[in-house]
Amino acid sequence: MRIGLLTEGGYPYAAGEAGLWCDRLVRGLPQHEFELYALSRSAEQEERGRVPLPRQVTRVRTAPLWAPADDGRTHSRRERRRFAACFGELVRGICGGSASAAGPAMAEAFAAGLYGLAELARDQGGMYAALRSETAVRALEAGCRAPGAGRAVREARVPDLLEFADELERLLRPLSLDWYGEPGLGAVDVCHAAAGGVAAVPGLLAKRFCGVPLLVTEYGVQLRAHYLDQGPDGPAGPGAGGPGGGPARPAVRALLAAFHVRLAGEIYARADLLTPGNAHARRWQERCGAPRERVRTVYPGMEADRFAAVGEDPGCGDPDTLVWVGRVEPAKDLIGLLHAFAEVRRAAPHTRLRIFATSAAPGYLADCRSLAAQLFPDEAADARTAGENPVGFEEVGGPEAPSAADAYAAGRIVLLSSVIEGFPISLVEAMLCGRATVSTDVGAVCEVIGGTGLVVPPRNPRALADACLALLGEPERAQRLGAAARARALELFTVEQNVSAFRESYLWLLARGAGRREGEVPFARPAEAVVPGHWTTPTWSVADPAGAEGAAV
Repeated sequence: MRIGLLTEGGYPYAAGEAGLWCDRLVRGLPQHEFELYALSRSAEQEERGRVPLPRQVTRVRTAPLWAPADDGRTHSRRERRRFAACFGELVRGICGGSASAAGPAMAEAFAAGLYGLAELARDQGGMYAALRSETAVRALEAGCRAPGAGRAVREARVPDLLEFADELERLLRPLSLDWYGEPGLGAVDVCHAAAGGVAAVPGLLAKRFCGVPLLVTEYGVQLRAHYLDQGPDGPAGPGAGGPGGGPARPAVRALLAAFHVRLAGEIYARADLLTPGNAHARRWQERCGAPRERVRTVYPGMEADRFAAVGEDPGCGDPDTLVWVGRVEPAKDLIGLLHAFAEVRRAAPHTRLRIFATSAAPGYLADCRSLAAQLFPDEAADARTAGENPVGFEEVGGPEAPSAADAYAAGRIVLLSSVIEGFPISLVEAMLCGRATVSTDVGAVCEVIGGTGLVVPPRNPRALADACLALLGEPERAQRLGAAARARALELFTVEQNVSAFRESYLWLLARGAGRREGEVPFARPAEAVVPGHWTTPTWSVADPAGAEGAAV
């Protein structure tokens, strides 16, 4: 079977957990062939290089979402009229509001505009100039002033329209790719988008033009991530929406939110199978229109062997040490954690807190260090030794914790203090290590824990402190919870169960044959036979001539 794996900002680039689960999936299914179609987010990501690819990866195609994409293509008068009509439909769907009466009609307009632009790009080439043209800006202005448009959208001014047009061109770049013919996504048996949003757009087009079944996996819901990123104090960075990557203005945020809502609705409506990583993500999908009969929860797979030595030795670790592991950033609420630890120290003076950072936002880490120095003066055992702070800031990979397993082994109670969380990877790792956990009730935490740890409300240092003291005072209970947590993690969150679930999903989609006409013999007609027109090749779309290690192109 040939699987077209679609990614954005992850695999095969060496970046984060999103790339790791794709790599585990590909390596876990050596009997299938994988073709990778990757959208990169930045020059830095491409400079960091790619992970080594196994032999079953037979093709790698990449395209940047960050670089200028002007291929010099201009449209004739007839093509400009066609573009204006399709783009006008897309804008009407974006700006038309989400009231129950108008919602379905606007969703249809959005889909008609999206696929109309894709057909134009297929026949005539890229749309870089057209999407930044005066025609596009005037269409956006008309859509924002049309009856039914939201108040924030109606307040859009020319700078807002120009900024949104620039961002929209980036989001619509997959429409202009030459990935959909033969060889390409038109020839694969299943398209598997490793995320929603822009990553799934090539899969939508492969299904639309070639009838290829589409599977969409979301471990973090892209629409939810957009809402968090585009808040009034959203993070800086490329693609964040504002000039230079800062927070966007209200009108631009409203337009981007409307686009992502419509795109998510179209993806969920057209996908043959949706595999959210947890019930929290599943609820988001269903609220956006995903049919329940096409949604199957597939938990992420973790490499349990990495934590086996710690998990099988429940007696290792200091019983008076609390451990926190993760990325140091505001969403993790380490400020609240430090205030909670101050309460713990008042009741249990010998307790220590060790914070192990996998990465960090430098400014926030400095704030946390400063607060720890204020709350906890250095302590000395006697008059001859140097003082030591009861809160330690360390790095995973450093001398004290060469691996994540070593970090969890430092204590017997692991904390998660987040105010925002999707699927808590660090919590699963702690469970695999047989650690008792105290977590805030955010994201999929309760679903992951399943009664094997203590859960408290977020932003409540007093509750977090009370839960820590409860486990510190009952070490036998903490050990029982840790053992139960490890058993649950081994049952639900291993690579083996994850790969098995996707193997079954691929076979189900292949047998179902989404693009098959009624009564047609399965696979009697190659998918590329239904591709109309021709696909042009934009200059900014890069084909990897070598494909992959040991692969044939």
